Amino acid sequence: MEQRKRGRKRLGKKKRYHNVMLRFNDSEYAKLKVLCESFALDISKRGTISPLLRRLVLNQKADEKDRLPDTSNLAYQINKIGNNINQLVKLAHHKNLKNPNTGLQDEIQRTNGLLLELVEIINEEKTG
Repeated sequence: MEQRKRGRKRLGKKKRYHNVMLRFNDSEYAKLKVLCESFALDISKRGTISPLLRRLVLNQKADEKDRLPDTSNLAYQINKIGNNINQLVKLAHHKNLKNPNTGLQDEIQRTNGLLLELVEIINEEKTG
């Protein structure tokens, strides 16, 4: 008579070496609990959630809209923007332009002075 092997089934080449840990907040955990209950699984038992999540994740195909954007070039572009800003600041310091709108402010003050003179002239004509 053959003797039956006992214990856990051996995975062989399918052994899982990579570990992914998930953390849930209270509302997410409540949703996970409802999901497990819909599959008639007890969330408090060890080893019930992993197979469910593995099956749900690996058997789903991601739509194009669900995929994350390619960010491989993002750091490079941000670095180039920073370089451009540094060059502009260096140029402003080199030309001693602490405020590039200084000329514009002078024009605004002259315009305000002229408007004040016009208002005074108009007021004199009305009273005189």
